[in-house]
This record gives sequence, C-alpha cells and structure tokens, in this order.
Amino acid sequence: MDQILQLGPMALPVSWLVLFVAWQAGSFVAERRVRRQGQTLGLHGWLLPLAGWAGARAGFVAAHWDGYAGSAASLLGILDIRDGGWYAWTGLLVASIYGLVLAWRAQPAGRPLLWGLGLFCALWLGAQAVSRALSGPPDPLPTFSGVALDASTIALPTLTGTPVVINLWASWCPPCRREMPVLLQAQRDHPQIRFLWVNQGEAPEVVQRFSALHGLPPEAVLLDVEGRLGQMLGRSTLPTTLFYDAQGRLADLRTGEVSAGSLGQHLQRIQPPAEIRSP
Repeated sequence: MDQILQLGPMALPVSWLVLFVAWQAGSFVAERRVRRQGQTLGLHGWLLPLAGWAGARAGFVAAHWDGYAGSAASLLGILDIRDGGWYAWTGLLVASIYGLVLAWRAQPAGRPLLWGLGLFCALWLGAQAVSRALSGPPDPLPTFSGVALDASTIALPTLTGTPVVINLWASWCPPCRREMPVLLQAQRDHPQIRFLWVNQGEAPEVVQRFSALHGLPPEAVLLDVEGRLGQMLGRSTLPTTLFYDAQGRLADLRTGEVSAGSLGQHLQRIQPPAEIRSP
C-alpha cells in the first residue's frame, strides 16, 4: 500500500518521489560512465525510461484487460495514466531488454545504461523493503458513525466480517463524478463487498439531489457535513478510496480517480483472487 505525502490539498504518493530520486541517481551514473568513453547517452537516456514506463503500463492493462475493453471511451482509458495502474516488473523487464540490446549491439550507451538501471533497481527495491520494515500494523476501520440517506445510522467499526470499500467524495469534484459509474458497476458485480460513499462537507439536500441524479443507493451514501471522516483519516484530497478486508484492516488506499482496471486491482487485495474480476 502506497504512502501518501499530504501537502495541503495536494496528495503526492511517496513511491513517486522515490521513483524520481532513483531515476535521477541512475541517470547520473549512466551519464558519468558514458562520458568516460567520450560519448553521450543521447536519445537513449530518454528512450529507456520511456520504454520502461510503456512496459509497466502495458503489463497492467494486459492483466486487467476486461476493465479497459468494450468501448472507444474505455479504450482511451489505456492512455489515461491518472488511474495509477502500473506493473513495475514488466516495466523493468522491458527497460532491461532495451539496455541489453544496446549492449549486444555495442552501442556506447548500452553498458552505462545498464549500470544506471541497476542502481535505479537497487534504490527503488531498497526503499520498498525499508518501507515494509518500518510500516506498522494496518489501520482498523475508523470509529466513525454516519447517517445514510435512508435515515439509517452506520457505524464503521461494526462492519467487520465483510470487505468494505469507503469512497470519500463531493459533488463539486470532477474526478469524483467521473469515477461514480465505475464504483457503481463494481458494487453490482461484487455483492459480497460493502461499498459506502461518504460525502465530505456538503449539505444533505445537495447530496440527496446528486445521489438521485447518479443512481447512488440511499442506504450506502453517508452524510458527513463537517468532513470528520476525512480529518480522522488525514485525507483531505478527493476522491480518496479506502479498501478494508473482512477483518476490518486497511489493505489498500487510492488517492485520486480509479478506472475499472485499477479498481479491479485494489479489490483483489481485500478478496481472494478467484472471487474477483475486473469490473
């Protein structure tokens, strides 16, 4: 589960910061080594990371193809990297093949790029290992109770025994509105998972009107006029979606819009893979 660095209203995944630092370090080493030969990396200095990026995205899309196929609009989602869908191992594989081909063809940039890629992998994988070692136990369902649009009261700590997906949203938030159909379809496809939409900071009549217009189930839409749940969780960026397993433990977190493909990946972490398919 990726850690988030909250900078006011902006949320920045820590993994992206680590990725940037590791890439800069690898590029520096590659440049130093190729200059010793009186050469430069040229376009290969950009083409190798671009190949790795494309490979990481392609691997994810291939694994969650059902979430992207079906219409021209959803196919455009393949290029929309805002959903956070990547498979690092396919990206590293493609980048390694690119570097090995250059080295095999005796290109001056080949071996230096492989040295830089090796340093990148060491830093990135090392940061992942340190993050796992320092992470504490997963957070439990927060001690929050909210009134749903059907006038029922839902206490989150009582929802153990079934996986729970909690979406923090607001009607003024464009990515919140764009991802609503994806979440609604996932709810229909996975009745064994409890989906809750907790509105942040809006008046009940606004939430009621928006929910009726977009077909949100009244029993699953909670009012949080003061935005207390977002404050409790330290999540001020919308949308934010939290994924809890059947034991009430936070298993995954997504800050930002989800696509059908990326949502399927998150759902796999709170249910056995055999019971989950991409929406």
